[in-house]
Amino acid sequence: MTEAYETALGASTPDTITLLGHDLARDVMGTVGFGELAFWLATQRRPSPGETRLFEAVLAALADHGFTPTAIVSRLTYLSAPDSVQGALAAGLLGGGSRFLGVTEDCGRFLNAVVSQAGPVDDWDALALETLQAQGKARIPGLGHHVHKNGDPRTPRLFQIAEEENLVGPHLSLFAAIGRVHPQVLGKTLPLNGAGTCGAVLADLGLPLELLRGFALLARTAGLIGQLAEELRHPVANQIFLSVDSNTRSVAPLEE
Repeated sequence: MTEAYETALGASTPDTITLLGHDLARDVMGTVGFGELAFWLATQRRPSPGETRLFEAVLAALADHGFTPTAIVSRLTYLSAPDSVQGALAAGLLGGGSRFLGVTEDCGRFLNAVVSQAGPVDDWDALALETLQAQGKARIPGLGHHVHKNGDPRTPRLFQIAEEENLVGPHLSLFAAIGRVHPQVLGKTLPLNGAGTCGAVLADLGLPLELLRGFALLARTAGLIGQLAEELRHPVANQIFLSVDSNTRSVAPLEE
């Protein structure tokens, strides 16, 4: 018996290539945008124009955030191995974790855990208050930003687009409520950061929670390509390396 490996994604014959059940050359290329295709590949349903707009806004929000560790390591890896663009990109992507980029997934999962157990919600502020009180001193994913202490400019824009497209769901509703009530519990006011808002958006769009960090990495790949392109035009990686190397100070090892 011949093995069969079923897939609804890409497949080829000598004359055609199909993707998601459509002829790639005739129906997809030049017709479907990359953001729409990425959503479609992950969900195997074609997004509405509003969903595509909101999803692509998330990708734009996460594409680049300056000289973050992921950008620096990509530039330094390219300096070390200019023959390995894939290595430089991979180095940056591998640095996407709980402090950078991973907040998107962490926030989406956190909100979903609350929403999935809450049932019908009449008062989002009350649910947010209960959630924060239960967290105690534990960190709230998506709350606070090391730079945008007075408000992350990506956050209101994402909420605005979601409202315009009638796509504000339970995750964004809960996240907005957390933004309103957290000073009562924490005794201080922190911004809802853009990465966390992206997680709420992606969860409301019905994208797999297990892949939320993947979408952040998809966006950041474009940003890292931009970082490497700028490194080609205006190199700084060697300057960073020499700055560290020239300021290295030898000290005695710790005593055992």
